[in-house]
Amino acid sequence: MLDMFLQTFDTGNGFWNPIVWIVAFVVIFLIVVIIRGFGNKNYKKGTGQTKAFLSGNQEYEKTQMHVKASNLYWGWTESMKWVIDGLKKMHTGNVSDYVLWFVVVMGILLLCVGLI
Repeated sequence: MLDMFLQTFDTGNGFWNPIVWIVAFVVIFLIVVIIRGFGNKNYKKGTGQTKAFLSGNQEYEKTQMHVKASNLYWGWTESMKWVIDGLKKMHTGNVSDYVLWFVVVMGILLLCVGLI
């Protein structure tokens, strides 16, 4: 019975042999352990080594360090203000409005595809 499970199973696109897969996983595990063994042994938890590297700048509170999207995309939002304001007016928060827009746009697209 065990011989049946250990046979090579030909799928037409490759083969399946559990022994080969077990050996492959063991070899991969040993390679990972060996590579991990070359790591730096001087690491100490709870020291300055665990702090985030901020190019030599001191770390402050997260609220002071956080770059808000309004600041990050200021130039883009200023140049596209007319589009954003129009979209804000269209945004009602009502799902049925979005479904209506979806149906209208899909209808237009299907009409265009049907005419081409």
